[in-house]
Amino acid sequence: MRMLVQFVLGLFVLKVAVASPRFARQVDLDTYDSNNYDVDLENLNLENQDIYDYEDVLTIDDPQIEIGTLAPPDYNYPVPEASLEEEEEEEEEEELPLKPQLIPQGSGGSGVLMGPNTQKGMPTCLLCTCLGSSVYCDDLKLDSVPPLPKETTHFYARYNRITKINKSDFASMNKLKRIDVTANKITSIDDNAFSGLPALEELVIRENHISQLPALPVTMTLIDGSHNNIGARGIHKEAFKDMAGLLYLYLTDNHIDHIPVPLPDSLRSLHLQRNNIQIMHEDTFCNLKDFNYIRNALEDIRLDGNPINLSRTPQAYICLPRIPIGDLI
Repeated sequence: MRMLVQFVLGLFVLKVAVASPRFARQVDLDTYDSNNYDVDLENLNLENQDIYDYEDVLTIDDPQIEIGTLAPPDYNYPVPEASLEEEEEEEEEEELPLKPQLIPQGSGGSGVLMGPNTQKGMPTCLLCTCLGSSVYCDDLKLDSVPPLPKETTHFYARYNRITKINKSDFASMNKLKRIDVTANKITSIDDNAFSGLPALEELVIRENHISQLPALPVTMTLIDGSHNNIGARGIHKEAFKDMAGLLYLYLTDNHIDHIPVPLPDSLRSLHLQRNNIQIMHEDTFCNLKDFNYIRNALEDIRLDGNPINLSRTPQAYICLPRIPIGDLI
């Protein structure tokens, strides 16, 4: 009985809901009635789409706006064509492999980065100090001249144990200007070790055990062979005659028994103190045939410590700006 009552109440509620005006309007909207439209959808002819001409509705004052899809911007800007020279350079750069630049081979060994290898198994510029074109090998206990890069202009190997200088030590060193091997144990130098160096200007071989001064190029401006064992026959005849640019000649503390004439007019300083010079001729410095001849450049002559009396040859100094330093009694 209870279930029957609930069923009746449900029918009643459903009837009331159907009778609602809102429900009726929604049903009308959802129900499609073709009689309410003039267009026959079933017999619609697609060829007659232009029957609705919207352009007739527009007036002169109404702007016509075209709506479309814009294409994406083209960022492929034109690239100027490279010249033939630039293309060739690019091709060469691509073909060349990347290799470290090598220091040119010097007087010996193989040309490698940091200079050629030395007898100690390492490059010269790793064993020594290379600054620009100068090579410093001071106080390294070297017993021979290390192979140098070809671009070397100044070489210093002071306070080592070098005993000999060979001709091959400086072979093909066409840019070498200065050699300084002070305070080594050098006893001999090959006679052509330096004469083939076209740019050599300064040679310092002081404080060694050299008995023979080697032949030198005419480009010399400074020669320092002091504190050696150079004797009477240790200097070539007229060794300095053609050195038109020689400025300084230092041969102190040797065993020289004469002044090595002729000396070039360019000479400014001559140091021969503490040798064995006993005699001086009147034409050693001056030209006795020309009393107008004056040597203005030679202002520094040191003969002190030699067994010679300078007062015995007064005519030997008349062309000099200063009298040599030495014993006058």
